[in-house]
Amino acid sequence: MSAQLTSKRRVLLLSFSGIDGAGKSTQITNLRSRLQKAGLRVRLLVFWDDIAMLPWSRENVGYVAFKGEHGVGAPDKPVNRQDKNVRAWYLTMARLFLYLLDAISLIVKVASVSLASTDVIICDRYLYDELANLSLENRLVRTYVRLLLSCIPRPDVAFLLDADPALARQRKPEYPLEFLHKNRAAYMTISKMAEMTVIHPLPVEGVAECIARIMQNHLPVGESQTTLAIG
Repeated sequence: MSAQLTSKRRVLLLSFSGIDGAGKSTQITNLRSRLQKAGLRVRLLVFWDDIAMLPWSRENVGYVAFKGEHGVGAPDKPVNRQDKNVRAWYLTMARLFLYLLDAISLIVKVASVSLASTDVIICDRYLYDELANLSLENRLVRTYVRLLLSCIPRPDVAFLLDADPALARQRKPEYPLEFLHKNRAAYMTISKMAEMTVIHPLPVEGVAECIARIMQNHLPVGESQTTLAIG
């Protein structure tokens, strides 16, 4: 069924978050394909490429200052990244400033894309993924997080793909297991603050079907409803 959400309602905004190795890219590709087959115009925004400010400079800090390794970790080729897992006080201060800039960029980008011929915007990572890098046990940091959450566009569905840190690290070996456990806990805290939709660990196909069923309730088109392929 062909559907034109823009003529009936505002553009749907979706986000996918989770620790590295949670399977975000796989699920985004799957959902994007289903939406397009249903006749919807989908725009993908990759947070680090399309929204984050000064991405090249920020990425290279880990390489130069902390001797981190380049590349994306794979089961047969692990890497040792040194960036978001380094939590010196001066880096926290820098993150607070940069995340504010990213929040402003996010507001502008989503508003701009929403004016284009688009029915659904899918964000591969969101500001939530950055906020999960902060020390949320600090009261002032939590106040800062709440402030940013109140300012940025709230996704119609903000998916948090939960994952076992040990299994996630096997799929994408980039960060120490201890950090991944802390990062997962931070995501769970953010999920409550931002009212995210948590998808608990399942086989890849099970996660895809769960996402499709959730999305089915968010795609009204006139008196009928766009049907996503399920099963």
